[in-house]
Amino acid sequence: MTLQSGSLNRLVTIQRKSGDRDGLGQSTPVWVDFALLWANIRMLSGKEYMAGQIEVSKAIASIRIRYREDITAEMRVIYRGSIYNIAAVLPDTQGREYVDLAVAIGANRG
Repeated sequence: MTLQSGSLNRLVTIQRKSGDRDGLGQSTPVWVDFALLWANIRMLSGKEYMAGQIEVSKAIASIRIRYREDITAEMRVIYRGSIYNIAAVLPDTQGREYVDLAVAIGANRG
């Protein structure tokens, strides 16, 4: 499959977790911007369920970006203020053209 530049029509921010210290010297995770990239976002599925007394919704999506080797599942994607947690980084098996990020939105881990 050839990656067409027009299909990358969403500007997303990739963030990575960075350690910081609070006033008591305790390590607290802070998310910092890592890369600003053009992407294609496809929503694949969604569901709602009850967790305790709270209704929770969760969606699964695929975010395709140009090929890079520095994106990991420890990072997250921000698009229009929503947090997409990266579950897996799936490189192009035919070459080095694109990377698909399997992501989840909702029921976030932050």
